[in-house]
Amino acid sequence: MTDKLPTPVPAEGKPAQPALLPGLICIGLYMLVLAAVVTLGVAQGHYPALFLILSGMFVTASFGLIRLFRWAWALTLAAVFLLSCYYAWLFSHGQMPGEVALVQIGLNLVLFLYLVRNDVRSRLRL
Repeated sequence: MTDKLPTPVPAEGKPAQPALLPGLICIGLYMLVLAAVVTLGVAQGHYPALFLILSGMFVTASFGLIRLFRWAWALTLAAVFLLSCYYAWLFSHGQMPGEVALVQIGLNLVLFLYLVRNDVRSRLRL
């Protein structure tokens, strides 16, 4: 006869929520910084006003990712992948200094590879 230990249940009767990974917090903050940069660029006239949609999507992805929603994970994954492709395009056409573009490509690639890890995906909820 095997005795199974009961799973810990909080006092409210709700199952315990998985712990938030520090990397997800950093990526959420990165998405907020991107939103602020895009909003500032629109305010100064560097970007068209249509880019405010991107800013709103970055904020939505940030807060959703911190709350561990799977749709926010997908939105963040798409954002960092597309940003990496965008900086690669800028680098290949010579529209951005090489060092800056390569740092941005590398950063977004590292974030992408972190987000696709199994332990990150296993903590997300629907």
